[in-house]
Amino acid sequence: MHLKTEINPEGLLIPDWPAPNKVRALCTTRISFQPADTAALSGYALFNLALHVGDESDKVQAHRKQLADYIKLSERDIAWLEQVHGTALVTAESACQSNDTKPLQADASITAESRKACTIMTADCLPVLFCNLPGQDEKQLVAAAHAGWRGLASGILSKTLSRFPKPEHVIAWLGPAISQKHFEVGHEVYRAFVEKNPHNKKAFIAANSAAQQASLTHEAKWMACLYTLATIELQAAGIQAIYGGGHCTVEEQNLFYSYRRDGARSGRMASLIFME
Repeated sequence: MHLKTEINPEGLLIPDWPAPNKVRALCTTRISFQPADTAALSGYALFNLALHVGDESDKVQAHRKQLADYIKLSERDIAWLEQVHGTALVTAESACQSNDTKPLQADASITAESRKACTIMTADCLPVLFCNLPGQDEKQLVAAAHAGWRGLASGILSKTLSRFPKPEHVIAWLGPAISQKHFEVGHEVYRAFVEKNPHNKKAFIAANSAAQQASLTHEAKWMACLYTLATIELQAAGIQAIYGGGHCTVEEQNLFYSYRRDGARSGRMASLIFME
């Protein structure tokens, strides 16, 4: 069962999960660090963290500095990525080293180093944060993955989890994403997931008569649930402790950016995890 995560006074989502004390995680919102009366503003008006969406770069950099100051890290220690809906996984330290040149192209990062923040930006896709509850012979690891439908279908979550020595010791948190009622996809998406794992059928609801008739034509449309697809993949890979979910980036306009709702002028939230 997926439950919404409460917003703290700074306008941040703080995962409610049994992570070790040294692990910190959060997800920003449109209203992070903003006055309460600005929530109705649209476009880039609030706490956008993406440099690639046409917003003023000086303003975005100021937001990134504000976030870094809040979590008491250097701006250079936040591992921003150029996300490409693929399955490339990098270390957070390598991504941090590229901050002064060009962000690394990847959709997940992992680290065993303290004070390096694995970071994912989203505006409908699903951010997933990982950490382990290590035994005596394990290192503490944290990771973050960007899980749109392409990444999910290609196995980005399983690939990230494979870097942990014992998947049964890993817990995951699902950040805010588009909900099933707003995420219509074509039959090629349905087919990609069901051919990968028949259990994925439970993540789809027919959106038109062609889908209701189990048509194999391109006319079939489906409503897909990213939360369910992620949960199925994580459970198949060995994780049972899955937290978060329950939000909808499209419906909760006062809190979240949504590319499907707002188009090209949508900003981005950031989900990040690090060890103090």
